[in-house]
Amino acid sequence: MKFCSECASPVSLAVPAGDNRPRYVCGNCATIHYQNPKMVLGSIPVWERDGELKVLLCKRAIEPRHGYWTLPAGFMENNETTAEGAIRETQEEAGANIELGQLFSLLNVARVHQVHLFYLATLLDLEFAPGEESLDVQLFSEAEIPWDELAFPTIRTTLELFFADRASMREGGGYGFHTQDITRNMRSDL
Repeated sequence: MKFCSECASPVSLAVPAGDNRPRYVCGNCATIHYQNPKMVLGSIPVWERDGELKVLLCKRAIEPRHGYWTLPAGFMENNETTAEGAIRETQEEAGANIELGQLFSLLNVARVHQVHLFYLATLLDLEFAPGEESLDVQLFSEAEIPWDELAFPTIRTTLELFFADRASMREGGGYGFHTQDITRNMRSDL
């Protein structure tokens, strides 16, 4: 950040009075500019028929990680809840209609100043198609998922946790709520 959003004067990094962290502070009007992590919201859209479960993935049409597979997800917008954002992103990226379930994972990605939230979701029908940010949209069983072509560690982690919970359901378990810190580089191969 170089200039104040209030008066357009240059800002400098300083620890404001009563604070303990460096912030961008305007030397002219004293506005403190807080920079906070961004929220990434998504879903794990599933279709289950005759005992076979498949997950909907999107092939990215944008950078970073163009051409790699991901769950439908994106940045939270102002004036929406996390649930509304997950539904919106699934519609925008996959053209899919879903019924949103419980919050499944919260992944802290401090390295890139992000928090990723993924909800369980059920596809309401098989009417889906790539949105502007997707090259392709497909259903995959666990065995069919292109594990070596997943876009980000958060996607791999979420899918691994999902299928582990799914396996535990055979023994009377259920879906849990998972939190994890992701320390791997978000833009390199997994």
